Parts: sequence; structure tokens; C-alpha cells
Amino acid sequence: MLFISAEEQAQLLDMSEIVEAVAESLRAYSEGKADTPLRYSLPFNEDNRYLVMPALSDELKIVGLKTVTVAPNNTKVGKKTIVGSVILSDYETGETLAILEGSYLTKIRTGAISGVATKYLAREDAKTLCVIGTGDQADGLIKAVLAVRQIDRIQFYNRTYEKAVTFAEEVQSEHPNLDLAVFDNVDEAIEDADVIVTATNASEPVFHKRLAPGVHLNAVGSFKPDMQELPSQAIADADKVVVEAVEAAMEETGDLINPVAKGVFKPDGLYGELGNIVSAKLEGRLSEDEITIFKSVGVAIVDIVVANYFYQKLLKQQSE
Repeated sequence: MLFISAEEQAQLLDMSEIVEAVAESLRAYSEGKADTPLRYSLPFNEDNRYLVMPALSDELKIVGLKTVTVAPNNTKVGKKTIVGSVILSDYETGETLAILEGSYLTKIRTGAISGVATKYLAREDAKTLCVIGTGDQADGLIKAVLAVRQIDRIQFYNRTYEKAVTFAEEVQSEHPNLDLAVFDNVDEAIEDADVIVTATNASEPVFHKRLAPGVHLNAVGSFKPDMQELPSQAIADADKVVVEAVEAAMEETGDLINPVAKGVFKPDGLYGELGNIVSAKLEGRLSEDEITIFKSVGVAIVDIVVANYFYQKLLKQQSE
């Protein structure tokens, strides 16, 4: 049995490869070829959550389990808000093949799912990315969007301005050719953006400006019914609202529950699942002016597929 650390995963990472693998896992999920029960959430210590997510796919021949703890107050003591692990098992024997550090894997899979959404829903000529929320997830989101679009400018906003500045400096050191800007006003940050990503723990909408025609938005934060990072008007204005899993999305996130409760979005108003766009059962972007939103709540089969990607790549590396 192997333990694959965050550092090893980072060395093995090729985001373009992972985006492709994740697209296939989403296709399998939407075709009913993956068994991913709704995640089980256990609250503890007031604001914290312990999430348990098993998944398997007979088609992909993978099986595993993800556990995650979400502790929003960890930022106050300088610790990560999301920690966890993924257990990858042998599909034939059930034996444990590997345990993978979960925080980095979660960041990469979250990014990769939005990378798939961006590939199919953003304009081909998208050049400017806006990142709202510069915490743990932002790095993976940027990597994935850069893997599928020729972005030349990134505009950052974070509730704490200094954190956005520090994060932008880190991104600049990794991507010296990108034009970066940090804003202290969120509505100014989304101005002229072609792709927007929101990755926050917000309980109320993080921006108020109406989305411009042609924008694609990936929303990956606010994962509980009482959390909302997108204004209900944005959901109402969108030509297409896409999710990984219809059932989970309508039950788990305030970004969809609240617009329905306000009467500005119909319970059956979702365009469909991303996996069905991957398989061409549904069409992606059809015009330059469409407003598209992808709301991600995560499906565990994607985590297991990403874990298997790292495991197989490590085995190959060790055999060379």
C-alpha cells in the first residue's frame, strides 16, 4: 500500500491530462455508470463538517472512499479549512492500493471539474479570468482554466485585500507572462472578465453586479443549503445553469435553493449535467452572448478517478 503525499501529487500533476480524465468520469456519472451516493455530512464543533463520500464505477473499474473535514475557522489559526484523504482500493480484490493526502487532491479535482466546464461553456476567445476568493481552491481553478483557455489576464478579489495581494504575487512568480490585477471592489473585479470563478465560504452573495453577455462563471464554494455566493439574479439571468449532479445540486447548495425559493428560478430550470455535455447528449455554448453558469458541488467518483490518475502515474514513474 502506498501513501501519496501532496508534494508527490504536485510533482505528478499534468492538469491537461487530469481535465481529460475528469471529463470521462463526469460522462460515466451522467450515463449512470458510476455509483456515487449523496455525501453524508456529520456536523461537529459548531461550524465544522465531516463529509464521507464512497464511489465506484464498474465501467472505469475503480472503487474508493473520500473523507473530508471542513473547518471554516481554521484560517484564524493559520491552518487549512479543508483536510481529508482518499482511499483507493483494488477493483478486483478490494485491497487498499493507496491512501492519498486529500487537501491537494481536492484542490486539483475542484479545479479540473471547472476546467471541463470552462472547456465546453466558456467562449473560445476568453482572455480575462476573474478569481473571487483566493483561498485553498483558487490555485487549482487557475491551473485548470489556463489548461483549456489562452488566458492573458487575471483579476483577483478577496474579502481580505492583503491575502489577494499575497496570492497574486505567488501566481505571478509561477506565471510571469500573465497580466495580474488585485481589486478592493468585487464588482470592479468582474468588469471585462470572460471567465469568473468563485471559491468562497460565503453565506451571502459575494458580488451584486449583473453578469455581462458572454460570461462563463464557475461557482465552487458555498456547499451547504444555508450558504450562497452567487446573487439569485445571476442564476435567473443565465442562459444555461449546469451542474455535475442534478439531485445533489438542488439539495446541497443555497446558490440554487435560494433562487428557487425566491421564485426567480424554476426547480426544473437546470440546463443539465456537465457529463451529458461531455458526451454530446447536450450542447455546450451555442453563441457568443450566452451567459453560462456551472455550479459545482462535487461528486466523489471524480476524486477517485483523480486518485487513480496519481496512483497509476506514480507506478509508471517507479517502473521506469
